[in-house]
Amino acid sequence: MQSVFIAGATGYLGRFLCAAYRSRGYLVTALVRDRERAEDLDADVLIEAEATRPETLSGVMDGIDLVVSALGITRQADGLSYKEVDFGANLNLLREAERAGVKRFGYVHVLNSDAMRHVPLVSAKADFVDQLRTSRIASTVVAPSGYFSDMEEFLSMARAGRAWLFGSGAKRINPIHGADLAAAIADATEAGLGWLDVGGPDTFTQAEIARLAFAALDSPVRITRLPDVLRKAALAVLPRVAPRRIHGPAQFFLTALSRDMVGKAQGTRRLSDHFRHLAGSTNATLSKEVTP
Repeated sequence: MQSVFIAGATGYLGRFLCAAYRSRGYLVTALVRDRERAEDLDADVLIEAEATRPETLSGVMDGIDLVVSALGITRQADGLSYKEVDFGANLNLLREAERAGVKRFGYVHVLNSDAMRHVPLVSAKADFVDQLRTSRIASTVVAPSGYFSDMEEFLSMARAGRAWLFGSGAKRINPIHGADLAAAIADATEAGLGWLDVGGPDTFTQAEIARLAFAALDSPVRITRLPDVLRKAALAVLPRVAPRRIHGPAQFFLTALSRDMVGKAQGTRRLSDHFRHLAGSTNATLSKEVTP
């Protein structure tokens, strides 16, 4: 039986990765920070350790065939930097994998990273990929366009009654559901691919995603387009006035909004269905709350 070690297992994508590999017959070991909060993971073994502290990783990959890391900061709640986590923690994982004789290391990166390397989040990831590609371990780097969960911001704006877009809203993206991305990553590591730029089955402009969100809510479409100079101004000002946990993700998203983010189409799950599901779940909750 093949064995896989999943880092970032309790995150949005990590949970799908555990389920995807386990469904393929792998023995799944999940790296977690808190075992009690991870007992619902679809994993055979839970390893409680801190990837930012290399001494806690000693021996955890012995007998492992494949490491897949989706480890990274999304919302900087614990004060750690991208350099400490997206670069440093992943480098600690790589060094332990090298010591343990792991055959392949898979890593979840960012689409169009070369064009966004000035963004701290992307820079830390890209620096790690540079280290990974010089390692003696075979590697698979998967760079997704964006997640369905990222697109939920459009649904939030639609619920508030208006979607705000920078510029024309014509930049394109094919976001991918976490389950489809996990399957694409498993396919890529099994096929021995070196690099995969990936996205979901449907490509939209940003304006089209906003319209999808309004349609899911059965609400009138109200879209306001802001001059792109305001996006650029926000990029310049945010690091000076907002804490890192806010301006870090904002820098990434505001930069990505200025580019087409389209990867190789994979998967079957549709963003329109995802929005309708979320809209229906919210409506059901609200109905229960107002029922006497």
